[in-house]
Amino acid sequence: MLKPARLGHVPLDHAWIAAHIPHQGSMCLLDAVLRWDAQHIVCSATSHRDASNPLRQFDRLGAACGIEYAAQAMAVHGALVAEHDRMPGPGNAPQGGQQTLGRPGGLLVSTPGAAQTLRAPQGGQQTLGRPGGLLVSLRAVQLHVARIDDVAATLEVRVERLSGDAQMLLYQFRVLAADRLLLDGRASVVLDAASLATSFASTPP
Repeated sequence: MLKPARLGHVPLDHAWIAAHIPHQGSMCLLDAVLRWDAQHIVCSATSHRDASNPLRQFDRLGAACGIEYAAQAMAVHGALVAEHDRMPGPGNAPQGGQQTLGRPGGLLVSTPGAAQTLRAPQGGQQTLGRPGGLLVSLRAVQLHVARIDDVAATLEVRVERLSGDAQMLLYQFRVLAADRLLLDGRASVVLDAASLATSFASTPP
């Protein structure tokens, strides 16, 4: 079994993930962070093979559910960046002196019309690593398989931040198993969803 990456001396395992994203119980789908830096994260998951996976419908787990895995990886990435920014000291500097946030890694995942697979925490507010973050659009999504519950290998969820500012981030994602690409695409995330909702509510018709 692959060992999780660490933040300082803390392993970035399922327990760490569950403590830092709103998804709890069986909805916390990721097992561990394998590597990450300021722009990338790669997570592993085996919950796609679980017969009690809460995203299963009609006794199967469709490939579009891989978007939820990618969304949770985005949430974990946001939590890691925020946690690292709060840590004292110069950060993790590898040989050669270049500062990183862990180890370089991957890309990201999504599928058309699957934004409804995202789950909000108790109270209903969606978060993606930061309070109020919301996945608002999916682009160029490709499903290369019909379902993922019949994939025997561990999932590798790769997310890459392509661009962003204080209001919105653009991610690319890929979900793979044993180097086989299962789905990929791009996703836009609004960071202050509460403010966005207030803005819409105050806009006259």
